[in-house]
Amino acid sequence: MKLFRACLASAFTLLAVATVGAQQPPQAPEDPLARVLFPPELVMRHQQDIGLRPEQRAAITKAIQDFQSKVVDLQWRMQEQSQRLVALLEKPAVDQGAALAQVDELFGVEREVKRAHITLLINIKNTLSAEQQARLAAARGAAMR
Repeated sequence: MKLFRACLASAFTLLAVATVGAQQPPQAPEDPLARVLFPPELVMRHQQDIGLRPEQRAAITKAIQDFQSKVVDLQWRMQEQSQRLVALLEKPAVDQGAALAQVDELFGVEREVKRAHITLLINIKNTLSAEQQARLAAARGAAMR
């Protein structure tokens, strides 16, 4: 009986090792947005390299401030929507319709956050000349190597 258990344990161990070995970690797909848009930190880090003009800096600063102001409000709303969802899910019997409606509310606020972020990135890109964008793309590529 001891031999049977030992063999069974070995078989499970081998199966687990084979399964884990067969599962390669998924490669992170390239983010197509990251390839064509420029985060504020990248622009700030390379402002001298790209010859950022004072009026461009002011426009980007205003875009960042507008984004931050909007996102603070959205974070409050998201927290409120999350708390409402948790309250619905804490009940012993969850009203599925109400919970899913609350999920939709929460996802709506998350969508607004993502939209505000993309808006910021588009505003930054539109503030930069084509030459500045090319220099930033080159700097980003050099940093990734």
